[in-house]
Amino acid sequence: MSGQQTTGKTTALKQLGRLHELRVRQRYPGSDRIPVVYLTAPPKGSPRKLAIEFARFLGLPSISARHNSIDITNIVCQVMIEARTDLVLVDEIHLMNHETKAGEDLSDHLKYFTEHLPATFVYAGIEVERSGVFTGIRGRQLGGRSVLVRTGPFPRTGEWNSLIAGMECTLRLHHHEPDSLVRLSGYLHQCTGGLIGSLSHLIRAAAISAVLNESERITKDLLNETRIDHNSESLTLPRAARRTG
Repeated sequence: MSGQQTTGKTTALKQLGRLHELRVRQRYPGSDRIPVVYLTAPPKGSPRKLAIEFARFLGLPSISARHNSIDITNIVCQVMIEARTDLVLVDEIHLMNHETKAGEDLSDHLKYFTEHLPATFVYAGIEVERSGVFTGIRGRQLGGRSVLVRTGPFPRTGEWNSLIAGMECTLRLHHHEPDSLVRLSGYLHQCTGGLIGSLSHLIRAAAISAVLNESERITKDLLNETRIDHNSESLTLPRAARRTG
């Protein structure tokens, strides 16, 4: 999964994990499975740092300095196999640049996990085709085992409305009027440029403000007062136009 910043790769990745886990929980109620593991590729990461990211998500006991990468990896693989983990989500994969020694080491260790775990691996990153992820022998191997899904801004269609409706359903504001954000779908698209990351940030920030000001509802006026990320503010209408749009 590849996209520009704020196009929603991380949101989509986490939503995929959430959906899969809910389905597994429904199918195997009461089980002690850990169906999904999510981690972020460590910057300038080493094999040990990668293994520690897995261990941290799994809640394994503190890793001491005497544990090397092989020790940690073996423990992680054993736990994930016993927990029947079948989906591994790796975010910020663009940090794995095969043109660097650190990137090659990280790639080799990640490949070890893919070969020793009965799980599907899903990667997400920013402009991965330009970041060195598919460079060299290791990059070509990764490209041969992967299907690239590009993310981008949502067009103003029914899918955009459904996205807003899904986010609105998660709100727990006592006085929020149902479907009021869906009715503002055009305005929200104008504000965010159709970027799911910007939309998520805007709604979340407005919801926090609604709790703090005790109104417990999101309105267009409140959205107007809520700052969004710099990129969206630069690409969309000026704030004065937002207030009158």
